[in-house]
Amino acid sequence: MEAHPTADTPYLLPDSALDTLPSISPRELKALHAVSFYTVGDVLRIAPHRYEDRRFSPPISTLANGESVCLQLRIYSAGWRFSYKRYYELSAGDAHDPQGGRILLRWFNMPYVSKLFAVGMLLSVYGKLRIVSGKWVICNPDFEILDDNEQAGLRLAAAALGDAAPPGSLPPPSFIHTGRIVPIYKSIPGISARSFRTLIYRLLSALHPDARWEDYDTAPSYPMTTAMRDLHFPADDATARKARMRFALSECFTRQFAVAWRRRQSLSSPGQITATTDYYCRELLSSLPFCLTPAQQRCIAEIRADMARPTPMNRLLQGDVGSGKTLVALCAMLMCIESGSSAALLAPTQILAEQHYRNFRHLLRRTDVRISLRTSDKADDSHLIIDNSPISADSSPRIIIGTHALLYEKNRPQNLGLAVIDEQHKFGVTQRQRFIQSGANPDVLVMTATPIPRTLTLTLYADLDVSIIDELPPGRGEVITALRNPSRMKRIISFLRKEISDGRQVYIVSPLIEESESSERSSASQELVHWRDTLPEFSIGLLHGKMSADEKEKAMADFASGNTQVLVCTTVVEVGVDVANATVMLINDADSFGLSQLHQLRGRIGRGSHKSYCILLSTVKPDDPSHEKLDILCKTSNGFEIAEHDFRLRGPGDVLGTAQSGLGTVRFAEWISDVRLIHRATRIANSILDGDPELQLPVHAALRRRMEGAVTQSVPS
Repeated sequence: MEAHPTADTPYLLPDSALDTLPSISPRELKALHAVSFYTVGDVLRIAPHRYEDRRFSPPISTLANGESVCLQLRIYSAGWRFSYKRYYELSAGDAHDPQGGRILLRWFNMPYVSKLFAVGMLLSVYGKLRIVSGKWVICNPDFEILDDNEQAGLRLAAAALGDAAPPGSLPPPSFIHTGRIVPIYKSIPGISARSFRTLIYRLLSALHPDARWEDYDTAPSYPMTTAMRDLHFPADDATARKARMRFALSECFTRQFAVAWRRRQSLSSPGQITATTDYYCRELLSSLPFCLTPAQQRCIAEIRADMARPTPMNRLLQGDVGSGKTLVALCAMLMCIESGSSAALLAPTQILAEQHYRNFRHLLRRTDVRISLRTSDKADDSHLIIDNSPISADSSPRIIIGTHALLYEKNRPQNLGLAVIDEQHKFGVTQRQRFIQSGANPDVLVMTATPIPRTLTLTLYADLDVSIIDELPPGRGEVITALRNPSRMKRIISFLRKEISDGRQVYIVSPLIEESESSERSSASQELVHWRDTLPEFSIGLLHGKMSADEKEKAMADFASGNTQVLVCTTVVEVGVDVANATVMLINDADSFGLSQLHQLRGRIGRGSHKSYCILLSTVKPDDPSHEKLDILCKTSNGFEIAEHDFRLRGPGDVLGTAQSGLGTVRFAEWISDVRLIHRATRIANSILDGDPELQLPVHAALRRRMEGAVTQSVPS
């Protein structure tokens, strides 16, 4: 596609404002502004959602019913028709075979098309072919008028279809909507798909060939403007893929450069030496009735080595559910307070924070280590402190555990040496930054029980060193997972009754809290009534996120002590809840949960020595896409293997949530699943920083401005 600017429309640049272009109608401009498109670059950076191959199909005689086809046809008759509703109909035949078969083209609810066509015109049409009353019919096809002498017809067609343009502003005749590989975009309210595609074509046609698109050109041999045209209107599938990978590299580089810059800035900043001695840690480990696994020992050694250096630690501690990450983190916190600083753990939920607090108090009951819990942002400190030792009253070393309350300035830990963030992907990027900046460049340990695919680790955590606990402690009971249809509920009830009678406990998980008119999924409130009627001889409790803190604490305490034998709940138990005697989990509407979420839920059982059972209740059929994830869960309990399957099934955007993970808007997800491309982008980023660490060279000025802007935006208020 060549650029074709006119006297009225000069060359366009990516930062050219849309409201200065005469070819965009006020209605279209309003629709574009509503989705934050203000410049030419904003529009052209929107990649096609997919492509349709609308290149010309074989002769009419070879076509099949239900086939989507693109044909060149000659109009032989035209007129209005009536059946159950009024429609405009053309009778057209193969442009190169006047004696061949005929196809009827019908337009419903589009009265203006009657002004566009005339007998004898040559058309390119695209649509789905149907047999109606023994005749070939295409309803509401996309079309273009092909006659070279039909410029007036082109302008009339554009105006009638909402592609407002003054005379002379259209590019020379060319296929846009038919006769080629056609881009399909996600719909934009207020502007038709055809209008948006035409706008893309016009902007590309007037685009300056040497326009600057990015802060740094990662592939100068493939100019960005050329790639942009190949992206939107590719000649073939290979060209489209080549263009997408060009943009994927650029997007990946932007991400990886920011990570590399941040990592180098962190390493150049003075930190604290937070591991000097390990008396508390050795005292804790000697009091345990079990030995650490080799993987736990290795991770503690890696963390201690980082904490003994004068530069800030930035490390990810990754492990499957039940692998003992919290104990490793506690050892790090003990080393920190022994060095004279305080250590804080930020948990995503109050239930998890309170459980960490209880576990730490129990594990450290023979020591003089002080532990505080803060789980509210209320002004009254009595709602914040469990051990009655206000943080602001004494700066002596101790462990602080809290939720989002720790993000507030008045609640922030004093003399913070180690910041531990549990289940970090449940916090926003800004929230994590606010917490970390509570201290003077504290060491940071990020924990996650959600195993992360390797490619996501290379992107989401490229600025972190990684420690992996890849084995479970010995003595854990086997967990059997089975998919069952609700029609087998009688047998399930008998099984649950037997397990409870044998002294075990049961989780019953539902996707909703209350019954919803818009969903047929089960709710915890419904299930509570049902199971109290079904198992009246047992004590049944309820736990969900809308309960008050006291209610939740009592529900968990009753279940942990065995006073409650069945806990009906929502996914509030997904993270951190630890009841070794719970051996059965029944998950209602299991197909409504994500694969990794199901694995997290299943991790609440099998924490003792008894055999455990996870029952996935669902009505999905074997040919349903949701059946595959349930089948995977039944076949494996390896969290890292499950994470890879989840990544393949759902894609990177949904696995962790780009907004929370810090990925932001991802336009070209190809790079998140391509290790080679990630390494290439990382190499480019590191080579720039190796040669120009402060980005002082003129060629790197735009990169420096971007990095300085990112630092300014990350500073919390």
